[in-house]
Amino acid sequence: MHPSLLLPFLILMIFALGINVPLGYMREASPKYSLSWFIYIHLSIPFIVALRTSAGFGWEVVPFSLGCAVAGQLLGGFLRRASRRS
Repeated sequence: MHPSLLLPFLILMIFALGINVPLGYMREASPKYSLSWFIYIHLSIPFIVALRTSAGFGWEVVPFSLGCAVAGQLLGGFLRRASRRS
């Protein structure tokens, strides 16, 4: 990766992770496979794609942004479960 693309790449990864933490938190409270559950999982995708394409990245960064999005969902769900335990 060219050094000039490192900062936009990191911004994209942080965005993919960060936007999915609150969505994962809300998803955890929704009934599994409900409409709201589905929406919370997929709502960030158009925004991540828009940021990815506006930064000039192609398909090669999709696995990384998808991994960060999944990590954000899992972290948000974990935080929701942890807040209910205390």
